Amino acid sequence: MSDQIDFNQSEITQNDKLLAAFGYPIPLIALILLFMEDKKARPFLKYHAVQSLAVNVVLWVVMVILAITVVGAICAPILWFVTLWPAIEAYQGKYMELPVITDFLKNQGWVD
Repeated sequence: MSDQIDFNQSEITQNDKLLAAFGYPIPLIALILLFMEDKKARPFLKYHAVQSLAVNVVLWVVMVILAITVVGAICAPILWFVTLWPAIEAYQGKYMELPVITDFLKNQGWVD
């Protein structure tokens, strides 16, 4: 369901992996990374920070739509667990492509 992009793995530090992984379930971290010049300059961190914010926007929209119904109000918080999948991939040092989201981000020029 996802394609892996192979980039130079030698420039990805353990700190990069950890920050990228935490950016998915805690989007505030991803937002802060994009405001820090030294972190924004790192391709791995920028890729995952932008993708994390896009994933979280999509999830929040879906949660709001689901919250309109009673069943949705119960199930909506469970969608947060969807962010753990790309977080695990980021922690493993992978550039993960999410089918629709990553294509949209690349077409907009927000990620390489």
